[in-house]
Amino acid sequence: MSTPTYFPGYAVPSGTYSAPPVRHSRARVLVIWFSAIAVVAVALVVVTMMISKPPARYMCPPNCGRPPTGTPVETNPRFTAPDGAFSVSYPAEGSAYKITTKPNGVTADLLVGDGGTLQLFSEPAANRSPEQIAKSLISQTFPDARTAYKIPNAMVGYHPGYGEAADCWPQGANSSYMKMRVLVMVAVKNDLALVAAAVGPFRQFGPTFGSGKPSGANLQIALDMGKYVNSFAWRGDPPR
Repeated sequence: MSTPTYFPGYAVPSGTYSAPPVRHSRARVLVIWFSAIAVVAVALVVVTMMISKPPARYMCPPNCGRPPTGTPVETNPRFTAPDGAFSVSYPAEGSAYKITTKPNGVTADLLVGDGGTLQLFSEPAANRSPEQIAKSLISQTFPDARTAYKIPNAMVGYHPGYGEAADCWPQGANSSYMKMRVLVMVAVKNDLALVAAAVGPFRQFGPTFGSGKPSGANLQIALDMGKYVNSFAWRGDPPR
């Protein structure tokens, strides 16, 4: 049996010796981890609240904010009335549209597909409501038109107004009748009515025609109408 080696000044007890195992409480470790996670989460919440802005609150009406869809066009040409009372964007002239301008607005004739006409113009409100103006325009142009439905929550230039869809059956050159759809949207501000009107052949929207989404417009040119309606601006309005 080998003789053990002794270190000077150290007495080795007889027999064997082993250190007791170190025991870590599992519950204590979990508490430490959860506490650290909670501290980090609270810090992130505080930082988020400091850098984020509260959502805008609107009292509608009269201040109805901005719709979530129908972003105004920015790249198309813009018409401004000679007196600066209003302005509106309109389609660029080319293979799809023929453009005609007048002092009170723009007329765009669709040259492809089903065709149709889009008008973006103004007229004095003369103390009339948007509904009165819309119905007057429809009756003057299409006396036999029948109201199909009222457009809910109609807005022109992000201003509450009135909208209506109507149908008529004018007689063509070959003595046949074709169903036409008329859309008129009007809003009044500063006693000036801004009007978006479209007319064209009625075409039932469905999976193979239109945007692919359910819609009661049933008018091809209406697919390109919304962004110009939103681009209307009265004098003093913020840039669209």
